[in-house]
Amino acid sequence: MTKSAYQRIRDAWKKPKVSMMDLTKERLIKWRKEPRFKKIDKPTRLDRARALGYKAKEGFLIVRGRIGKGGRRRPLYGRRGRKPSKAGLVKYTPKKSLQFILEERVQKKYPNLEVLGSYLVGEDGRYKWFEVIMIDPNNPVIKKDKNIKWINEKQHKGRVFRGLTPAGKKARK
Repeated sequence: MTKSAYQRIRDAWKKPKVSMMDLTKERLIKWRKEPRFKKIDKPTRLDRARALGYKAKEGFLIVRGRIGKGGRRRPLYGRRGRKPSKAGLVKYTPKKSLQFILEERVQKKYPNLEVLGSYLVGEDGRYKWFEVIMIDPNNPVIKKDKNIKWINEKQHKGRVFRGLTPAGKKARK
């Protein structure tokens, strides 16, 4: 049985060959110089975007976001002088994944859009890059599409903050 185009794309991302690794390295060098959130024309991983519900039509938007890797530091207010080692500032693990945190940050940046889902597109020693699929619920094309017009209903407003995206559902388990 022959593989579909989406299966071939998925296999290329799962087991990258040398040429794919070189392309990824070039992309990461370029992406480091870009701003933290950047709107892009089309998804880098078409197979994953389509699996999450992306369609190449008006009202859908892809935002590539960057987030720093590693654990989080807990703030200690009014700190002066020395840092007590047992103050619990470092090695403080958040309950949410980096992907979920990035989805929330992108939602804050674009409050008129709704997050549908996100997927990993690259990482280096310092950052992880995710592409977040966003939908404009006020777009007439989205309002007419019977498969995605559910996002227009009032109970789906701010769904990322309630853990209703795929990354958020994993954090709620």
